[in-house]
Amino acid sequence: MKSSIFLINNPEAKKSSERKIMLASRFLRSRGYKVDVFFTTHRGHAESIAREALDKSPSVIIAAGGDGTFNEVVNGIAGSEVPMAILPLGTTNVLAKELGIPENVEGAMEVAVGRTPKTVSLGKIVITRHSSLVTRHFCLMAGFGFDGEAVFGINETFKKFSGKGAYIYNGIKTLYKFDPGELTFDVDGKSYSGFSAIVGKASRYGGNFRVTPDARLTDPALYICIFKGKKRLDIFRYVIGIATGSHLGFKDVEYLKAEKIQIDGNAYIQLDGDYFGKTPAKIEVAPDIVRLVF
Repeated sequence: MKSSIFLINNPEAKKSSERKIMLASRFLRSRGYKVDVFFTTHRGHAESIAREALDKSPSVIIAAGGDGTFNEVVNGIAGSEVPMAILPLGTTNVLAKELGIPENVEGAMEVAVGRTPKTVSLGKIVITRHSSLVTRHFCLMAGFGFDGEAVFGINETFKKFSGKGAYIYNGIKTLYKFDPGELTFDVDGKSYSGFSAIVGKASRYGGNFRVTPDARLTDPALYICIFKGKKRLDIFRYVIGIATGSHLGFKDVEYLKAEKIQIDGNAYIQLDGDYFGKTPAKIEVAPDIVRLVF
């Protein structure tokens, strides 16, 4: 018998099912691994399971769910030697697309046990919540302003059944009520301003869109896209620009490579597709902080 694998499943993920988890477990056991399966019951549970699993030194932790689940497990194991593999079962599975992980069970499990883990860098964000500093890592992106507000209002039950439709619906609803204040950005010591921004640690966003196309998990750097317009027509134009890959050519979009970013003002924040909190915020690179299998 080979060493053990911990499989952490979010049963609320849109494409999760008991059949898929059984198929994954059967595949892993057929390769000689001992498999322990855990099911999450609430937000943050995957992170606590992953952190507790470190004491048992599994050969790999497989996160089965969507980008929110992957984010939780990464935060549970960051700084350790235990690697994470993924079984994509979520709404958009952006991290799976970024890493080239197949979105079928057997293909994902082949990667999980057949590839050598790679050490990657993450983004690290710090905000103040209830008079306390809160620190969190992110794999994909941090969104501020319109992006954060659209995620803030998502109904989780609606998201479970409609998938991407929940994001589209809430984005349209947010467009009609969006009335932002100006944000200031200190990017490696230089000052900029705008009304929304996306800080990318990976190239993909919302599926196969690329807001920060130069960002890589293997590169210890961040990229920030600052949107300087606040009108509905501006937001609509940015959405079309992102969809067509032309947004970086807009005169009112600033695109920068960065190591440290300070964001001041009053705006909602989303991390890897889930609501996180409000600005002000500090972001920096956490180099070589986690091991991923891809």
